[in-house]
Amino acid sequence: MVDPCARSLRRALRTALLAAALLVVALPPPAVASGFRSLLTARNDALEQNRPPDVPDDATLESAGAKIGKVTVRALDVFDTARSDEDNWLFRTANRLHINTRESTLVDRLLFKEGDVYQGRLLEESERLLRDTRYLYDAAVRPVRYADGVVDVEVVTRDVWTLNPGVSFGRKGGKSTSGIEIEELNLLGRGSQINVKQSNEVDRDITSARFVDRQLGSTWWALEAEYSDFSDGGAKRFSLEQPFYALDTHRAGGVSFFDTNRIDSRYDLGEQVAEYGVEQRLQNAWFGFSRGLQGNVVTRWTVGVTSDEWRFSKVPGSKFKSALPPDRKLVYPWAAVEWVENDFRAVRNRDQIERTEDFQYGLNAALSIGYATKGLGADRDALVFNSRASKGFELSGKRSVLLAASLNGRYEEGNFADTLLSASARYYHRQSARRLFFAGLAVDAGEKLDVDRELMLGGDTGLRGYPLRYQGGQGRWLLTLEQRAFTDWYPFRLVHVGAAAFVDVGGTWGRDPYASKTHEILGDVGVGLRLGNSRSALGNVLHIDLAFPVNGDKSLKSMQVIVETKRSF
Repeated sequence: MVDPCARSLRRALRTALLAAALLVVALPPPAVASGFRSLLTARNDALEQNRPPDVPDDATLESAGAKIGKVTVRALDVFDTARSDEDNWLFRTANRLHINTRESTLVDRLLFKEGDVYQGRLLEESERLLRDTRYLYDAAVRPVRYADGVVDVEVVTRDVWTLNPGVSFGRKGGKSTSGIEIEELNLLGRGSQINVKQSNEVDRDITSARFVDRQLGSTWWALEAEYSDFSDGGAKRFSLEQPFYALDTHRAGGVSFFDTNRIDSRYDLGEQVAEYGVEQRLQNAWFGFSRGLQGNVVTRWTVGVTSDEWRFSKVPGSKFKSALPPDRKLVYPWAAVEWVENDFRAVRNRDQIERTEDFQYGLNAALSIGYATKGLGADRDALVFNSRASKGFELSGKRSVLLAASLNGRYEEGNFADTLLSASARYYHRQSARRLFFAGLAVDAGEKLDVDRELMLGGDTGLRGYPLRYQGGQGRWLLTLEQRAFTDWYPFRLVHVGAAAFVDVGGTWGRDPYASKTHEILGDVGVGLRLGNSRSALGNVLHIDLAFPVNGDKSLKSMQVIVETKRSF
């Protein structure tokens, strides 16, 4: 039995560590001599240049009916060897080995061409499309010269290293993962992706091959094909789609299928308590149309047909005795509408370190309704619905909140089934150029969820001090408070360094027939290091965290070590 005094001492120590970490990250960054500033900053002068003072603003150019003249594209190397601190044999060799993004690949993502009427918003949207690729660190699209009604435009991008012949690893929720892979995210500078890997995941070992081309034949058609061999089954995926890639896209459509068989498990307190075989076949075809941007809002209409079949079976020789989820097959036509408000903001040092981030503050809402019927091959008559909405608010020059919600499920036999309501809020308070306070709240509420659908809370879903899939129920909530620090430290001009001190608090409600009685509230405190990858496309931010649970069952470890790569801070 653990001595209560020892337990209290440990909790006091954890609290002291957290307070110390909060104090450290809240302190202003140390003064840096100007002579060393260039060694610590990652910003590239070519990307940071503003519009020349003799070029009028967008409103003036548009009212004058200016035309786009020459479009110049500058694709910068991974390393700027014109700088003395990047002019070394290692960086020069990396530049020589790396194939820069082709000019034609960059031009294909622009929403304008020479001779078009100048529209400033198309330059901004083209910037966002370029930054949305994994093979570019940043992009700038700006007018650089104006004379005689003609505007010359410059496009500047900076490549990142996209070849990954190496080893991956991670740890969270008390479980480790590893893998060996060969991955190229910008094949021959054309933007295509190819990946071959062998990985040891929590649930299974996977050997897979994947190819993606999001600019097929210099168009906006996207092709994705993947084949995976699992230790407990396998999967095949294929899609050919042209999305609504821009606000003024008038047509979209595509086909896709996903076919898999595997063994899925249920968990309780981080331990496996049930398993069953799963076979899923999902097929989808759709077509969409829009009038484009009208005023400041886009309305998009989409129609399609979906077949979604799930079959479940017992696992031969399994030591677990549990009821199987019932099979289901849904075949349904559907129609959808989407509204997109043109309000985007570009910021730095929010969820990334020294990267330009694009956030949508305008309303983005969508509603899809379909009807599955036995006459089309379904095993039931059901109304299938999906909806979502998001909106951002600038509370002040230093405070922002991003809200999102979704409601998805079925209505069958007079009742809601497998229905999930989700809502989230993300609050950012800019305390200084190098400090930010973040608070996030996420809530999921289920109604008669399918047996194979679990709402779990644990180390893999944001409760960092606990094992993965620790606690389940029909609903869950998670509150995260995080003090973030973005330092000027840029070691070897390869990674930007940040730090965080955090508190996670969450819980579940509703009876899970496979789970133990839930604890009302779970919580942890912790500190972590953040390494922002500025030279490679292979994961944006490396997290190294120490998290300490403050309550739970007796099997809990006193500390969790988390090492993972994420797309955000």
